[in-house]
Amino acid sequence: MSENKEPHVAKFVYDFTEGNKDLKDLLGGKGANLAEMTNLGLPVPPGFTITTEACKVYLESGEEPAALRDEVSAHLDALEQRMGKKLGQADDPLLVSVRSGAKFSMPGMMDTVLNIGLSDKSVQGLAQQAGDDRFAWDSYRRLIQMFGKTVLGVDGDLFEEALDKAKEAKKVTVDTDLEAADLKKLVTAFKKIVKKEAGRDFPQDPREQMDLAIHAVFDSWNTDRAKLYRRQERIPGDLGTAVNVCSMVFGNLGPDSGTGVAFTRDPASGHQGVYGDYLQNAQGEDVVAGIRNTVPLAELEQIDKKSYDQLMQIMETLENHYKDLCDIEFTIERGQLWMLQTRVGKRTAGAAFRIATQLVDQGLIDEAEALQRVTGAQLAQLMFPRFDENTKVAQVGRGIAASPGAAVGKAVFDSYTAVKWSRSGEKVILVRRETNPDDLDGMIAAEGILTSRGGKTSHAAVVARGMGKTCVCGAEELEVDTKRRRMTVPGGHVVEEGDLISIDGSSGKVYLGEVPVVPSPVVEYFEGRMHAGANDADELVEAVHRIMAFADRKRRLRVRANADNAEDALRARRFGAQGIGLCRTEHMFLGDRRELVERLILADTEAEREESLKALLPLQKQDFVELFSAMDGLPVTVRLLDPPLHEFLPDITELSVRVALAESRQEPHENELRLLQAVHRLHEQNPMLGLRGVRLGLVIPGLFTMQVRAIAEAAAERKNAKGDPRAEIMIPLVGTVQELEIVREEADQVVAEVEAATGVELKLSIGTMIELPRAALTAGQIAEAAEFFSFGTNDLTQTVWGFSRDDVEASFFTAYLEKGIFGVSPFETIDKDGVGSLVKLAAEAGRKTRPDLKLGVCGEHGGDPESVHFFHEVGLDYVSCSPFRIPVARLEAGRAAITANGSDHR
Repeated sequence: MSENKEPHVAKFVYDFTEGNKDLKDLLGGKGANLAEMTNLGLPVPPGFTITTEACKVYLESGEEPAALRDEVSAHLDALEQRMGKKLGQADDPLLVSVRSGAKFSMPGMMDTVLNIGLSDKSVQGLAQQAGDDRFAWDSYRRLIQMFGKTVLGVDGDLFEEALDKAKEAKKVTVDTDLEAADLKKLVTAFKKIVKKEAGRDFPQDPREQMDLAIHAVFDSWNTDRAKLYRRQERIPGDLGTAVNVCSMVFGNLGPDSGTGVAFTRDPASGHQGVYGDYLQNAQGEDVVAGIRNTVPLAELEQIDKKSYDQLMQIMETLENHYKDLCDIEFTIERGQLWMLQTRVGKRTAGAAFRIATQLVDQGLIDEAEALQRVTGAQLAQLMFPRFDENTKVAQVGRGIAASPGAAVGKAVFDSYTAVKWSRSGEKVILVRRETNPDDLDGMIAAEGILTSRGGKTSHAAVVARGMGKTCVCGAEELEVDTKRRRMTVPGGHVVEEGDLISIDGSSGKVYLGEVPVVPSPVVEYFEGRMHAGANDADELVEAVHRIMAFADRKRRLRVRANADNAEDALRARRFGAQGIGLCRTEHMFLGDRRELVERLILADTEAEREESLKALLPLQKQDFVELFSAMDGLPVTVRLLDPPLHEFLPDITELSVRVALAESRQEPHENELRLLQAVHRLHEQNPMLGLRGVRLGLVIPGLFTMQVRAIAEAAAERKNAKGDPRAEIMIPLVGTVQELEIVREEADQVVAEVEAATGVELKLSIGTMIELPRAALTAGQIAEAAEFFSFGTNDLTQTVWGFSRDDVEASFFTAYLEKGIFGVSPFETIDKDGVGSLVKLAAEAGRKTRPDLKLGVCGEHGGDPESVHFFHEVGLDYVSCSPFRIPVARLEAGRAAITANGSDHR
């Protein structure tokens, strides 16, 4: 064991009466909110919270803090005095639950143990005190089952198999039909399983049970599923979890008892109403595990109107207090309502936008807070296509619409297969009776999740909503057989593993085969083809419109598009682009112009080269005329030719075969032979770091000047047509100011010639891409010759990290993500410490030389939500991204401005 290093904190244990909702770092989300509800005077069972600091000490040293046991003892004594009973005493035992509770919600990822304090002796006292033998033995078997699996590491399937055998012997199908004698036998069976598998007896000492459970919760912070979930949700791994020790209240005391989960608004749609699940005669795990199908929360009004009315009042209190959708767990013990948990609830993307604007209209939050309640990632989800409602594909079932989206894939029946097939490029739907935390990797890999059990509050539903994954739960008419890897649908049709199915998370419908999709109404809104009205889609569009309008008013960063033709430019403009930040001219050289490029590459004389360039000039000019027309009045940054020339030539293998065949047939092949010789001449071991970018312009005379002339003549033509072209010429792959000075001198001369010939004054700015570490490190010098910098973060990431995106993402990125070396791919979100440091350094140095230097970014990081915040922080003027991501960048730029101004945000 390493030395036990304890932080300098006043204490490691807090009573529920001592904390509040703002202490999530210390008490975890669950503990902080239990304390907050206690402060509000709501009916919370008494208990105490062991802090995240204690967990950190335990995880670092392998031992609990020296002071922890005494603090726990003191709080346990106080709890026993308050309850008038002792933990596990024989006649009337105090029982407690031990539950995890990290700062950020991690539903089902860490461990919980209920009914601690039960033993062979105290179970008799519980039965006598409750007047219900069945309840006592049911609680005891639950403890041994949870404790065995969670604390002692016993395979949970062994307990399930024993439970199934007990039901078979009794000829019943549900747990609640087992009687006290049956459960007593089951307890004996469970204890034998523990003895055999764990090598020890189930502990009879209640304090030993509690201490071991606390350690198990600490340990659960570092289980594989918890680490995977944190990586998926980008939750830091060093936070640790708090542990909540709470006096037990029982929902399994008969028909006047039960347990449930409620939402103050529908987490799937955002609509106000009564949403949630209730299960009579059950403990909380039965609901969230989805092992028994619940009834809608609204039915509680008929079952227990007093508790229902009290719950509705508490839900209103909590929503007004937290000013947000609240997710609530509760238990009713013989007509007495108890609150076990509340938290700001996970919601779908559509619900997030609707709820944010609803709360503004109710006066609970302002527009700035509403903007912080939604994210670019949620907006991107809303822009995905949805199923065509007029489809003729056979519907075979319908469940609960737990998390929206349109998902199509091959049915798979376990997580291992889902991951395996997904890595092979297959799209899959994970089909289960119900999911549990061990299914997380399969849920991540799948396009969607389908379960035959559970409701909107089941594990599958909650986790899917958090990940933005399509999910349909509780499709009872579907018979899922995971052992035989098949699903039987009404009518007797069998869906085998590998068969294609479609699930609609917005309606709960399940289809055989592939359902066609139609554009999202949010995309239609951005395209100008949909406006606010009366139906559900229009409500969503109205919510998006309001929040986007506020984001646009608040943001400092401008948003441009990466677009190479007029069609993409016009679409980008409809999506709100304020210019083009990257026009890749190499895309204009493909297709029917490839032959002209080949002639340029094969030119042996200056005359041949000039002839090829002369033929390309009018085509390039027309490209730019169309582009400047589409973006009239907005800046258009044109990047001169960047990729290696061999990319414009045929594949070397294909060409070699053509030459060999022609020779064997004694057919003419002079041109193919010249091409093959050129391919060999231009071949490079590492073309990404070879003859490309500015190096091409310096080595091939006339290439860049032809492009500059085409840009200048197109701009002059647009000006003569009363247009407002705002062209910017960008030189790629510059590593030293001398390269830029030479190209700039030639470009200035060409522009002057066009001005003289057309009589039109052109104000074309010339700048460069910063995509090499040396360019970033010498940015102060390069700014002497550049009027703008555009950070090419794709190439800058490759050159800083020293790996090729085309190769490494397939070869070792998966392993790096799994091992936690990357929290996220550096090509997806900017590496702030490495690449980001160079961006910041170059921006500061460039502006020191040229204070009016315009700064932008044109890698796809420009559309990544987290990266947009970084670019705002370092003072860039704009981001540029693909047209589809423009609304996301606009939204995040607004959120970044609000955050920078110090507004509170989630």
